[in-house]
Amino acid sequence: MLNRLIEFSIRHRTLVVLLGAVLAVVGLRALLVLPIDAFPDTTPVQVQINTTAPSLNAEETEAQITVPVELAIGGLPGLSGVRSISKFGLSQVVATFDDGTSIFTARQLVMERLQGVELPEGLDRPELGPIATGLGEVFHYAVRSPDGSRSLLELREIHDWVILPELRKVPGVAEVNAWGGYEKQFQVVVDPDRLVKYGLTFEDLIGALETNNRNVGGGAIVRSGEALLVHGIGIVTSIEEIGAVVLAARSGLPVRVSDVASVEIGHETRRGATTAGGEGEIVLGLGFMLMGENSAVVTHALRAKLAEVQGALPEGVEVEVLYDRTDLVEKVIRTVEHNLLAGALLVIAVLFLFLGNLRAGLIVASAIPLSMLFAATFMLEAGIAASLLSLGAIDFGLIVDSSVILVENCVRRAARRGEKPWLETIRDAAIEVRRPTLFGELIILIVFLPVLALEGIEGKLFRPMALTMIFALVGSLLLSLTLIPALASLWLPKNAREREPWLVRRAARAYEPILRFALRRRGAVLGGALALVVGGGLLASRLGGEFLPRLGEGAIVATTVRLAGISVEESAEQNTRIEERLLAEFPDEIERVWTRLGTAEVATDPMGIELADFFLALTPRSEWKRARTQEELAERVREVMEKVPGMTTSISQPIEMRMNEMIAGIRSDIGVAIQGDDLGELRRLAGEVEAVLREVPGTGETTVEQLTGQSILQVRIDPERAARFGVPRASVLSVVEAVGGIDVGDVREGQRRFPLVVRLPESRRTDPDALARTLIPTAAGPVL
Repeated sequence: MLNRLIEFSIRHRTLVVLLGAVLAVVGLRALLVLPIDAFPDTTPVQVQINTTAPSLNAEETEAQITVPVELAIGGLPGLSGVRSISKFGLSQVVATFDDGTSIFTARQLVMERLQGVELPEGLDRPELGPIATGLGEVFHYAVRSPDGSRSLLELREIHDWVILPELRKVPGVAEVNAWGGYEKQFQVVVDPDRLVKYGLTFEDLIGALETNNRNVGGGAIVRSGEALLVHGIGIVTSIEEIGAVVLAARSGLPVRVSDVASVEIGHETRRGATTAGGEGEIVLGLGFMLMGENSAVVTHALRAKLAEVQGALPEGVEVEVLYDRTDLVEKVIRTVEHNLLAGALLVIAVLFLFLGNLRAGLIVASAIPLSMLFAATFMLEAGIAASLLSLGAIDFGLIVDSSVILVENCVRRAARRGEKPWLETIRDAAIEVRRPTLFGELIILIVFLPVLALEGIEGKLFRPMALTMIFALVGSLLLSLTLIPALASLWLPKNAREREPWLVRRAARAYEPILRFALRRRGAVLGGALALVVGGGLLASRLGGEFLPRLGEGAIVATTVRLAGISVEESAEQNTRIEERLLAEFPDEIERVWTRLGTAEVATDPMGIELADFFLALTPRSEWKRARTQEELAERVREVMEKVPGMTTSISQPIEMRMNEMIAGIRSDIGVAIQGDDLGELRRLAGEVEAVLREVPGTGETTVEQLTGQSILQVRIDPERAARFGVPRASVLSVVEAVGGIDVGDVREGQRRFPLVVRLPESRRTDPDALARTLIPTAAGPVL
C-alpha cells in the first residue's frame, strides 16, 4: 500500500505538489486563527457560587449559607470536589468537576440544585461566578481623574454605567468586574430623636419608603369600545421626592421623611479599594476572558473598545490600561518564533553542508514549514492553544529525519542510474528506504504515547506538547511518502555525481583514528562510558528539581497580610505610601504599580481588608540596574516591603497566583489544611506546622492564614428587659442594621438604578456609646 502511494505521488507529481500548496494554505489559515496563550490552561472545570450576607458573621455564614449550599450540590454527576470560604458577609463555594465535563452543563446542574436551597430571609440568592479559568483574568485598567475634578463616587458611577456595559459587549468577554471607588446610594439618614418626637419607629419609616416607591398596573378601562390601560406611577426619582414621602399625620398635619431624616447622596459600605502609582485611590476594572477563547484576540478587542469609550467619557476622566495579557503572550510567541526560526535555519544549514546539493537541501527543508502547518491544522481541530509548551516542543531534527534519508538515497541512486528511467530511479530509491524511515518515525511517535496517558494538571500541561509533536511527526511521515518523492522527481538534478561533501570527508578522516582506537581498547572505552554514566547519575542526584520552570511573566505580585481589623481607608493609605517607596527604590525596574485590597463587586477573589495584592509591571530587563534576574528583584522588593511594621509579604506572579487559587484555593505552591471546630486550637496547630515547614530546606516563605483577630461590636438583646418595656426585637435589630444601611428599594435616574437605604447619622455609626444611647419608641415611652 505504501509502495503504491509512493508510485502514485511520483506519477502524479504535479497534483501532489498542488495538494501540498493546499496544505500550506489551510495550515497557514489555522495558524492565524489558532488560540494563543502563554501557558496551557491547567484549571479544572469549576463553578463558583457566591452569596452575600451583610448581616452574618463568619460562623453564621458558614452554618446558614455555606453548609446548605455544599449539601445541595453534593452528589452532582461528575462532581470531584467542593471547597468553600466563609467570611463576614460573604460565602464562596467552589465546585470542581471531572475533566471533560462541559462548563455549561456543570453550571446548569449547580443552578438547578441551588433553586432548592433555603436561606435566611432577607439574603440575596446565590450567584454563579463568571465562566472563566485561571488564565481568564487578562485585562486591568484604571479609571481616574488626573485633575481631581471627579470624586471616587463619580468615577465609579461612570465606570459602572458607561465603561462596563460597553466592555461586556466585546466578544469573548465573560465578565468585567469593578474594584474600588464608592458605589452610589440614595441615603435616608434618619435622626432617631426626631422619630421619637413624632412617635414613629424605624419600621414605620422603612414600611413607608417601601410602599411609596413603586408603580402598579390597574388593568384596563373600556370606554366607548376603546381600552385604556391603567398605570399608577409612584416611583421616586429624586431626593426631593424621597423627602416628600408621608409617614403619618400628627394634629392634622403630615409627617414627611424630610421631617425625621435628611436625604442625601452617599455610598455603600466598602469591602475593598484600589490605589495606583502612589497617587491615591482609583477605580480598577478587571476583564475576564470566556473559557476557551483566544486571549490575544480578546485583549486586543478590549483595548480597542476602551479607546473607543474614552472619547465618550466626561471631561476630567481618564482610562489607563495597567495590565494586558497580550504583552506576555507576544513575548512568549516572539521567543517561540525565534527558537523555531533559529532551529529551522540551523537544520537547513546542516542539510546543505552534509547533503552537498542545494536542490536536495531545499527539498528536505520544505518538510519543516509544511510539517509545522500540518500540526497547526490538527491543533486547531483538537482545541490546542499555541503556547510555549506546545509549539516549543517541536524538534525539527526529528521532523526532517525521514526526508533526509529519502532524498540522500535518491541522490545516490541518481548518480548510479545509468540508462534507467528517471521516475523509476526515484521510485526505487524511495521504496528502498520506506521501511526504515517508517519504523524510525513510529518509534519516535511511540515515545510520546505515554504522555497522553497523564491525567490532571500533568496531563493538561504535557498532553498539548505530545499531541503537537505527534501531529508534526505524522505530517513529516506523510510528506516523506508523497510530496518529497514528487519534489525529488521534479527538482533533483538528473546528472548528479556521487561524491561526498567536503565537510563529510573531513569528518570521516577525523573519525577514523578515533574508531580504530575504540575498537582496539574496547574495555577502556566501555569502562570510561560506564564511569561517565555513574558520575553523571551522581551529579544529577544532587541537582534540584521542580515540576515546571517558572516563566517570567514580566510582572510581580506581592501579597501582603496586615493585622486583622484594619480599616479600608487606613489600608489604602498605607498602600499608597508603599507604592511611592517602591517606585522610588526601583525607578529603572518598575514601570507602574497598582494595588487592590479586600473584595471586588463580583467576588472572584474573596480577600479580607487585611489582605492586599501589589501588582508591579516591570520594564524590559535590559533597563534594570538593581537586579539581574526577576527572582533577585522579587527578593529586593520583599525586603523593602517587609520594613513596614505589622505586615508580612509573599511574592508571586499574576498568572501563577491566579492558577494556584483556582486549582487549590491557595496562592502559594504548597498549602496545608487543618480541619476542626475550635478556631483557637486550629490557630495553635497552624503555628506549629508553619514552624516545621520553615525548617524544610529550600522553603522560601511561610505564612498562616488569618482566622481570628477581627474586632466585632456585638449588640445583644436582653429578653427580659425588652419584654418589660414592650420592645420588639425587630425594633432593636433595625437600629443595628441601620448602621450599615437597610435596603428599602431603588431610585432610578433614567436607565441608571441606585439603591435606596436607611442609615443612622455618622455620629452614631462611628461611636459605640452614641449607638448605645439611641432612643427606641415603645408603648411605655422612649427608652435607651
